[in-house]
Amino acid sequence: MDFKHEPVMVTELISWLNCRPGGVYIDCTLGGGGHAQAILERISPGGHLIGIDRDPAALDAARRRLAPFKDMVSIIQGNYRDLKSLLAPFKLEKIDGFVFDLGVSSHQLESPDRGFSYQQDGPLDMRMNPQEGQTASDLVNGLSEDALAGIIQKYGEERWAKRIAQFIVQARRQKPLKTTGQLVEVIKAAIPAGARRRGPHPARRTFQALRIAVNDELNSISPSLKAAVELLTPGGRLGAISFHSLEDRIVKQTFRELARGCTCPPKLPVCVCGKQPQLQILTRRPIGPTSGELERNPRARSAKLRVGAKLAVVLKREVGE
Repeated sequence: MDFKHEPVMVTELISWLNCRPGGVYIDCTLGGGGHAQAILERISPGGHLIGIDRDPAALDAARRRLAPFKDMVSIIQGNYRDLKSLLAPFKLEKIDGFVFDLGVSSHQLESPDRGFSYQQDGPLDMRMNPQEGQTASDLVNGLSEDALAGIIQKYGEERWAKRIAQFIVQARRQKPLKTTGQLVEVIKAAIPAGARRRGPHPARRTFQALRIAVNDELNSISPSLKAAVELLTPGGRLGAISFHSLEDRIVKQTFRELARGCTCPPKLPVCVCGKQPQLQILTRRPIGPTSGELERNPRARSAKLRVGAKLAVVLKREVGE
């Protein structure tokens, strides 16, 4: 199956990143290479892009798509949580921009054998890198009822989390849950009929929660954004696209933390905390897709883009010893 993924808000991202010929950019979530291709077209000639992704299928697709750019591209398999160690061998003198396109790709959702989709039957996997870590089946069949309920509530914001966990434990006593179809039927049975008739697919929140837990997605976002800002050249920009409230909240809070300077009480004559603002937030509110893009790609409806620029180090207050 070809790797299909339509990148979201490409025009907006490229504009806010201020891509210029000769620039050096890091795409921390390369996917099929859609954002990377648009960046490379802007930074030619003389630019360079490093693409990172966990998914071997994504890397293969990106290599094919970006082949015309030849030596302008470096593609590596890895997790953006290891950003500094992944980039260390390149000994980069400057980095003009970072891209984070968070969440799951269209290809992963549409590939039954990956186990991300509640709309197609397949193995209950959900790993972004199929070569490492626990599967969703491991979690569903191995965790306690309380642990399952906690994951479904925390990462899926599912009001029926406790009931769904209870039904999962009851079902697995009969036989292990190994497929997405089995899990969907359990979730449907757990959620009252009246609640199932309203809103999105009844399994959507639980599948989101399990995917986030399997791939440890949320815990990696803030440290990786901070590492990216540290590595940026002053004036360089960081763009992060999120697709649900949990991701966007982390991006928003991290940007605010990086934009905040000294936190000492004003009455102190000197700064004792030594904190300096590192980021200028360029998007006061997140940027969303245009109506035209939503017509072409309905999955873009929940996307939010936030952008910040690396500040030069300027002390706002004298630092005391």
